Amino acid sequence: MMPGQIPDPSLAAGSLPSLGPLAGISATTLTDQLKLADFRQFGTMLSPLHFLGRLGKRPLAIKTEMDEDEERRKRRREKNKVAAARCRNKKKERTDFLQRESERLEMVNSELKAQIEELRLERQQLMVMLNLHRPTCIVRTDSVKTPESEANPLLEQLSAETK
Repeated sequence: MMPGQIPDPSLAAGSLPSLGPLAGISATTLTDQLKLADFRQFGTMLSPLHFLGRLGKRPLAIKTEMDEDEERRKRRREKNKVAAARCRNKKKERTDFLQRESERLEMVNSELKAQIEELRLERQQLMVMLNLHRPTCIVRTDSVKTPESEANPLLEQLSAETK
């Protein structure tokens, strides 16, 4: 067959040079299919890269670079996925730890408040006892200094309540 000459439709596509995956399909069947075809079906078969497969190295290099880029993206996505999971776990552990610590500190706080109240009551009882004892005490009053806030007003208040 001469260059530029139209091939006979009865010839099989396999007898034409460099048709690769189209080999074995008759030319008339191929043209009929192409006229009525959904070209998405032939997308990979009619790719220009397919016809250039053996003619040059560049299409294969592009495909290899594309595969490498895709592989690199997959690895990066996988690493990111693992790092995100690790970050979520670490954040959850930190939140749980802070929650437990908060509960513990709330318990300590309530215990300390209860202890403060107990000590306040004990102090009040001791002051009442001291004020009741003061009139009978022989200790010289000029040697013992009584704070102004702990003087007899408490005793007076208690005696007023009992009346």
